Amino acid sequence: MAETEQAVEQDAKTTQAQEVELGEAVDSAKGQGEGNLDLLLDITMSITVNLGDAQVPIKQLLQLGPGSVLQMDKLIDEPAELYVQGNKFATGDIVVVDGRFAIRIKEVLGI
Repeated sequence: MAETEQAVEQDAKTTQAQEVELGEAVDSAKGQGEGNLDLLLDITMSITVNLGDAQVPIKQLLQLGPGSVLQMDKLIDEPAELYVQGNKFATGDIVVVDGRFAIRIKEVLGI
């Protein structure tokens, strides 16, 4: 143990700190940053809509088939939740547009 302490003391004596001179930081958001932001704005993201949850025994799950109805825990007038990358970002109402389901955004949550 004494040898280890001596080695640490010897290293501390031989190690010298050196000063480093750093240049001034440049704000890259001016000019070039706008082009980089345009690249990000073109990225597409998948949105997941949560209509509700249901808990069913495996026996009932195995009996589900075409035409089965699975009752969710949300009421019809409760908003659906929208998720991006697993993070809730908005709520909305389910509507039909041109024969397809759609979401009318009701609230965008703070990020």
